[in-house]
Amino acid sequence: MAVIDRPLVAPGRKTTGFRPFKVWKHFRKLVADKEDTEQVFHIIEALKGRKGHKQGWDFIRSPEGQRMMREEVNIPAMLDDHERWADCGPNTVAQHYIRFMKREGLSAAGLVAESHKWQPAEKRHQDQTEWYFERLRDTHDLFHVLTTYNRDGLGEACLLGFSYEQNHNLGILFIAYAGTRNRLKEVPTKAPIFDALREGRKLGRAAAKIAHQDIEALMREDIDEARKRLNIGEPLIYRQCIAQLFEEGLQDEDMIMPEALAA
Repeated sequence: MAVIDRPLVAPGRKTTGFRPFKVWKHFRKLVADKEDTEQVFHIIEALKGRKGHKQGWDFIRSPEGQRMMREEVNIPAMLDDHERWADCGPNTVAQHYIRFMKREGLSAAGLVAESHKWQPAEKRHQDQTEWYFERLRDTHDLFHVLTTYNRDGLGEACLLGFSYEQNHNLGILFIAYAGTRNRLKEVPTKAPIFDALREGRKLGRAAAKIAHQDIEALMREDIDEARKRLNIGEPLIYRQCIAQLFEEGLQDEDMIMPEALAA
């Protein structure tokens, strides 16, 4: 069934989520095995609330949302088709994205596969709301490229703060703060870590919704012009923290949060 013909909300979908015991169970598993990305999706699902759903429904009903649903662009396939962007200049979002993904050994399809470990595609709700949530997932690495938050532990935590203000899922915010607090018990530092997280939230709140953009058009934009248009500010406190961590002799991969929390 075409996305545009699906119901807005499938009969079995829960539109409120606040299951603290489930969250704590999966967070403990994540702490025990920091590479177990599946636990991240469980936490996010357990804390989906009305605010995030309402934002999705408002976008779905908008002219832009309706147009994008009719087009049914496969965002992961589009992003992973690097030849598609061969005619884009070196300072376009597309070329920055390609360099980032190659450097990190990532693919958009890889993130989809990780999410399917938690919930296979055939078990997902066939509604327009699912289309919206998948759109949030599929644009994650574009958030990295546009914000300049790296995939070091602190960068992932700050990006989660940014993402919370974009997507309004309390699970994302929980992972950012609980993961950071847990790691700081093991690796103390004088760097203003929580100020950096708050900065991430502030930047995310001020910026236009990245997942609501025409992704193909965005990829072809000059990245400096795209950041200006989307009102994405610079993460100055984050950069200050990274400098402080290196001054203290703490390597970035040792600090704050594991790469598994990028999801």
